[in-house]
Amino acid sequence: MKNEEQALFLFGISLSTRPRWKQLLLCSSGFFFGYLVNGVCEEYVYNRLQFSYGWYFTFVQGIVYVALIHFLNGFTPKQMVNPWKDYVKLSTVLMGSHGLTKGSLAFLNYPAQIMFKSAKVLPVMVMGAFVPGLRRKYPPHEYVSAVLLVAGLILFTLADAQTSPNFSVIGVLMISGALIMDSFVGNYQEAIFKSNPNTTQMEMLYCSTIVGFPILFVAMIVTGELRIAWPACAQHPYVYGVLVFEACATFVGQVSVLSLVAIFGAATTTMITTARKAVTLLLSYMIFTKPLTEQHCTGLLLMSMCIIMKMLPENKPPSLGRRKLSLFNKLKNHARPKTTDFK
Repeated sequence: MKNEEQALFLFGISLSTRPRWKQLLLCSSGFFFGYLVNGVCEEYVYNRLQFSYGWYFTFVQGIVYVALIHFLNGFTPKQMVNPWKDYVKLSTVLMGSHGLTKGSLAFLNYPAQIMFKSAKVLPVMVMGAFVPGLRRKYPPHEYVSAVLLVAGLILFTLADAQTSPNFSVIGVLMISGALIMDSFVGNYQEAIFKSNPNTTQMEMLYCSTIVGFPILFVAMIVTGELRIAWPACAQHPYVYGVLVFEACATFVGQVSVLSLVAIFGAATTTMITTARKAVTLLLSYMIFTKPLTEQHCTGLLLMSMCIIMKMLPENKPPSLGRRKLSLFNKLKNHARPKTTDFK
């Protein structure tokens, strides 16, 4: 079944009956709202409050997700249409990506982390060629746009290392690990949607979160976060208010992202998320008053060129076989004698 024929809904709004531009607008709006709020909350908690408990905060976020799905959608495991093993693979890389991304903010400032995450489009495109059920191939101009994105990332990161004290090799290694895991996440999600069109966004989010809880719990014990984060947050209860508010907003963004993956695919969704990161980045500099140098602006310019190239329509020339078939049909129609209807 084609993606356009899937009965997809976004918080009660039917996506299947709308043209693709409206689908893109609705899903992108939900995503931008959720993750712009997420970006501001994360920078406040990590950089302003100096709370660097990435695994613990991901665990709290997962609890909010499950509660929202239960009360808003009423989804239960009895409604699953995919086997648990699919979600075990997905959740392993998903939770690892979340934890490393959040934890990296203890060693990187938020703009630098945003720029690193923006580079995930290249590994997502490369990995899409190897994931069973996808085997995607991309035209050359999309790879050029991805290279521009990485070049902009390098320029911005070098400038950020000079203007910000919160930049370390540990943070770079953590966010690089998150990028590798991200390259699997979007492609796994797209493969599940393609293999079973009856998969809903709520099922994917619920099941991957439930499977991820044991993974997060083990990570919290190994890193010692569970022992440290619980009393630290208990001394500042308002942190939980920020985390719950952030999780509610991110829930809207997550469901919107899954809708984008189901309709448009992993690579296109990654480019839309990259555009959001650029907006979040500018808001970060505006709200928290950070210095923006010429090197920063050059990196952002390369990023903008990448996004514009990615959004250019692809004009594929007709294949040789199709041209031969078209010419054959023309010759056949020309040679066919005209008939007269005497009725």
